[in-house]
Amino acid sequence: MHGWVVLDKPLGLSSAQGVAAVKRILRTGGFPKTKIGHGGTLDPLATGVLPIALGEATKLAGRMLDATKGYAFEVRWGQATATDDAEGEVVAESDVRPAREQIEAVLPQFRGPIVQVPPGFSALKVDGVRAYKLARAGETVELAPRHLTIHALDLVDCDTDTARFEVTCSKGTYVRSLARDIALAAGTVGHVSALRRTRAGPFTLSQAISLDNWAALLQEAGLEQAVLPLTAGLDDIPAYAVSPEEATALRQGRTLPGHPAYHGLYLATDGPVPVALVDIDATAIRVVRGFNL
Repeated sequence: MHGWVVLDKPLGLSSAQGVAAVKRILRTGGFPKTKIGHGGTLDPLATGVLPIALGEATKLAGRMLDATKGYAFEVRWGQATATDDAEGEVVAESDVRPAREQIEAVLPQFRGPIVQVPPGFSALKVDGVRAYKLARAGETVELAPRHLTIHALDLVDCDTDTARFEVTCSKGTYVRSLARDIALAAGTVGHVSALRRTRAGPFTLSQAISLDNWAALLQEAGLEQAVLPLTAGLDDIPAYAVSPEEATALRQGRTLPGHPAYHGLYLATDGPVPVALVDIDATAIRVVRGFNL
């Protein structure tokens, strides 16, 4: 049982609870016990794409953490909160409500490479302690600015009190901070009032499924239909065919002779079977991550 469940995470469920729910459904259904983990935390107040890795796919969870993400989010103007979302207490207010033209005018400064200060209520660590634990204890949390990239940012719609955006961004981006900073640039304050992840690496909402629907699909159609293959998490990696002998060597962690026509990261395959992620250059083929399949 190696592959991906792309969960459409509901509101109020943590990523860890989503993993636990998938485990419970598998156990209740009598399926084999397997390793399981998620490919990137999604806040309980957020919904949308949560990739959950099973078996050997858990070896790719780190790649998913580093992958490009997409979000649709709503900003409510006029109230800043301690958490930069609708859960926190109001810490500042403003009567200013920016018009569409004002919002559009500030967006270019948030596209491309930017520097962002993460929200105090985050899972980042300060001297070994999670920032949100310090913030909940009433301590002032100062987090270092982070360099990241906003690949795309668009205003979708707006009314007097709210505006809706879509963003595609690099790892490390906090949409709550982005909303906070857009509001400040527009001359007011604001917070995220709705957040939905639309993309995580190669996975999109078109592949996402609710827990209830996934449980039903699992029982009706079985694992092959309910779980995406391990390679679904590697759609952006080109394949490199190897012989059975070469596959054996790679599974043993051995280095193979290089290939002058190839350079970079590839998925070595023995027929349809994934063998390893490999780094290829003219001198050598080296295992980056092997799969026990």
